[in-house]
Amino acid sequence: MQITPFQISIPDFELAALKTRLAQTRWPDTFDSAPWSLGTDMNYLRDLIDHWAGAYDWRATEARLNQEPQFVAQVGDLAVHFVHRRGTGPKPYPLVITHGWPGSFIEFAELVPQLCDPASFGADPADAFDVVVPSMPGYGFSERPSKPGMSVFAIAGLWVELMRGLGYTRFGAQGGDLGAAVSIALAANHAQHVDGIHLNFLPSSYAPGVAPDDPSITQEERDFLASKAVFADAEGAYAHMHATKPNTAAFALNDSPAGLAAWIVEKFRAWSDCDGDIERVFSKDQLLTDLSLYWHTQTIGSSMRLYAETRARPLRFEPGQRVTPPLGFARFPKEISQPPRSWIERVFNVTQFADMPRGGHFAAMEQPALLAEEIRRFFRPLRG
Repeated sequence: MQITPFQISIPDFELAALKTRLAQTRWPDTFDSAPWSLGTDMNYLRDLIDHWAGAYDWRATEARLNQEPQFVAQVGDLAVHFVHRRGTGPKPYPLVITHGWPGSFIEFAELVPQLCDPASFGADPADAFDVVVPSMPGYGFSERPSKPGMSVFAIAGLWVELMRGLGYTRFGAQGGDLGAAVSIALAANHAQHVDGIHLNFLPSSYAPGVAPDDPSITQEERDFLASKAVFADAEGAYAHMHATKPNTAAFALNDSPAGLAAWIVEKFRAWSDCDGDIERVFSKDQLLTDLSLYWHTQTIGSSMRLYAETRARPLRFEPGQRVTPPLGFARFPKEISQPPRSWIERVFNVTQFADMPRGGHFAAMEQPALLAEEIRRFFRPLRG
């Protein structure tokens, strides 16, 4: 496998062009309503855009990101960007971590050191990992698919090839959001390579081969399915757009940085454990780093298309179908989905299930220490 070191380097003219677009934002009208009740709040977004155009320092961010060991590998027909940080310990265990939307490899910036060098955080060095964090195809600095078919199952196949190219024939996987879907696909289709998977989210496309009116469904499971339907009705417009007409939204979001910010920042607020105050959990600079990555790589359209791929090939399992590698699950209290253990156990061998004390959808950013400890605990008995 051809692997080349990679450094981020956004041209000066791109940074200047972004500032021009930000300065020329055409703001829509609004009327007096509760902040965030109809979507992204105008006052907050104006402050964020002012910070993006002024105080935010991309070059400093770029230098910090470039301290991570980054590479690009030719995997199949695609160039895949990834971070590969080796562990400090007697026998580091290989782990591939997959991000979701609207995330990226940068959301694991605080988690990865805790996994690679646990002794520096007061944990056992025997729990060290070699961590690989790829950017999914169509996200960040990975190549964009040029044709349909790059589903989470296809991405799982790429990850197996990538890990083999790095010298890992067996490994663990972890993920949330769409990264959880890729991790499930790894366990389902590549059990000969995957020792176990740890998730902090159960994808909405997961269906364990039982009808909604099946008499075996418990009341707790019925309540969960009802809550999913309520969420889809109140908050699911973005996902339906991504899954059905992603190209339509992409024209606007790829052309307007303010529009891109409005589309993404609302999710960071709504899905995190922030009680409505987004900057209680994320700084403006953290949000803008994620936004800048999507903007400068022009990957908002290609990232949204993965929802359409997932709709075309969802995580549906046949009645009685089992996935054999062990599964660990961390259920964070402000996560958008709260599946009961029994719902996951209909398909998976759940060996660890934890209700976390705090945190939401972006667990690696919100509570990296808590998530790191859960990952260490789950993989401890699976190490060779």
